[in-house]
Amino acid sequence: MSLAGRRARAWAPGSIGNVGPGLDVLGLAVAGLGDEAEVTLTGAPGVRLLDPGHPDLPADPARHACALAVRAVLARAGAAGIGADVRARKGLPLSGGQGGSAASAAAAAVAADAALGAGLARVDLLEAALEAEAVVAGRHADNLAPSLLGGCVLVRALDPPDLVSLPVPAELTVVLAHPAQQLRTAEGRAALPREVPLEVVIHQMAQVAALAAAFALGDYDLLGRALDDRLAEPARAPLLPGFAAARRAALGAGALGASISGSGPTAFALARGAAVADAVAAAMRAAYAEAGVACVARVAAVDREGARVLERGEVRR
Repeated sequence: MSLAGRRARAWAPGSIGNVGPGLDVLGLAVAGLGDEAEVTLTGAPGVRLLDPGHPDLPADPARHACALAVRAVLARAGAAGIGADVRARKGLPLSGGQGGSAASAAAAAVAADAALGAGLARVDLLEAALEAEAVVAGRHADNLAPSLLGGCVLVRALDPPDLVSLPVPAELTVVLAHPAQQLRTAEGRAALPREVPLEVVIHQMAQVAALAAAFALGDYDLLGRALDDRLAEPARAPLLPGFAAARRAALGAGALGASISGSGPTAFALARGAAVADAVAAAMRAAYAEAGVACVARVAAVDREGARVLERGEVRR
């Protein structure tokens, strides 16, 4: 039976990469905003990108996260002779430090698998989406894993992938403060030091271990103490006007902790409960305004589901 004409649409949430000290190994999915992909199977080999989702994103399928992820899923599913038309819809800001390319890749991988009816394992979908991330943002899964799986994910290894989903405390609430800036992942990574003192390495290892323990134990106080990044945050903060003041304001308003989301420019804070989170969001917004930087701040829950299929069916002929 021909698969041509089968279609599926999927959505994946944005995420906080690193979660402070967990550079490339910790990520947290955030409810609310996300990216969507629609995949329609065709009888002609090859992947066509019919809509990149934003005028500033590449129209070349060899450079777009959605099209690359679909191509990788088709290959893993052994779908010889099958092609796909892909449409992307962006809900996340470009170069905003909220895992946009990862969400696009995750949504496209899930949509392609649903259209095919292949039933690929999540690790196969992760590897397919990781191929796309490697091209557009670098080969790391701290955004991709939570976007695909939901919740907080520890990336223990990539070769082969070994992911650990951590329990998320019930009242944990996220504040994302997105200033009117853009910072490409490549720029953020270029700011990282090439060599790191041993005492910083030891500190970072201790904080990542403490964060994992805090999530597992539901220990809010420990979670806040462990949000202490002495590697990426000091290197990237000078690129982000207003961040330092916003971080201080968040802590002053009762946040458990705060840092840079991924490579930035978005700053994030974690709070216990929505009431505290609302106060933290207002304080961060005011701090950016005082620094002369426009900012949109939102309060969100942790997305515990990850990428999901929104619709599937067949194109009417």
